[in-house]
Amino acid sequence: MTLAPSSQSVLLDIVSIDIPETEPSQSPELSSTVYPTEPETDNLKLTPGETSEIVMVLENLDTRPLNLSYELTGNFPQHWCQMEMTETQLLPGERRSVVVSFQVEDNFFENSQVNTATEGLRLNYFSRFHVYGAYPDTTERLLEFADFNLIVRSRSPYINFLPQIYREIDFVGRFLKIIETTFHPDVLILDTLWAYLDPLTAPQDLLPFLAHWVGWPLEANLTLEQQRRLIRNALEIYRWRGTRRGLRFYLHLATGLPLDEDLPEPQKHISIWENFTQGAIFGDSNFGENAIFGGGKPFHFNIRLRGDPDSIDEAYVRRVIEEQKPAFCTYDLNITA
Repeated sequence: MTLAPSSQSVLLDIVSIDIPETEPSQSPELSSTVYPTEPETDNLKLTPGETSEIVMVLENLDTRPLNLSYELTGNFPQHWCQMEMTETQLLPGERRSVVVSFQVEDNFFENSQVNTATEGLRLNYFSRFHVYGAYPDTTERLLEFADFNLIVRSRSPYINFLPQIYREIDFVGRFLKIIETTFHPDVLILDTLWAYLDPLTAPQDLLPFLAHWVGWPLEANLTLEQQRRLIRNALEIYRWRGTRRGLRFYLHLATGLPLDEDLPEPQKHISIWENFTQGAIFGDSNFGENAIFGGGKPFHFNIRLRGDPDSIDEAYVRRVIEEQKPAFCTYDLNITA
């Protein structure tokens, strides 16, 4: 804290809310929390995205009322600063606190323009708090001023793992921030590892590995979203291979047509039905009703896809059916709008 030579009119004391390298002590004269004057100038730590405050304590030492006004100057961006009051009147012996708030934009480190050829990123700023005063019917003049530094520091959660004595040292916090910047991306990967193992959220470059993991061949003619859905449901397709349920589910993933589980079979977008009959049994068959005379196809089924024919790859659909149906079965495929 730096004060101008005492004017015997007003006492100015500075109380910082957040000083990173010093511990508070008690002053018996002021009976309030103050900080050592070594080093000579106080430091106020500013964390991007958070509000830091410094309190200026004023006391009128004269026997007459004082009309006071304040001004804050320095080489910091002025939009960081906000004061509660700009002028006030102090009665004899009265004490008043002026709170000065600072808030640095949360993207300070990302958006700061740095000329690496001539200078580095500015993190330390200088500030001076001026107190002007006047008695009734007198001209206003400078009574006191106090100097303090503003130091911009990012907050590292790693410092919480250290003993309290080290948390107060500014260098330790800055050093840990370097370690955090280097190591934290790996921590985030571990926290979200599940997303790397889910085909729906994994990076595209990881899909071939996940496909190989479940033994699924990648199809170049399919979209990325279709590939993701098929890899994710590969085990379900394997489990129901050779069944109507498995074939319909596979076609649903490959074409994007809905399953329509709640609709009757003829109304589904993916309809699969069989024309099984008991055959011609003498004394127990009616031709045209429950038996077909000639032309019957055993183990035969029909598939109808109801959707946009232009968006359905018929060759790929037939390849899917050939892979999923039992080898001895035959089928008819019909794609309608």
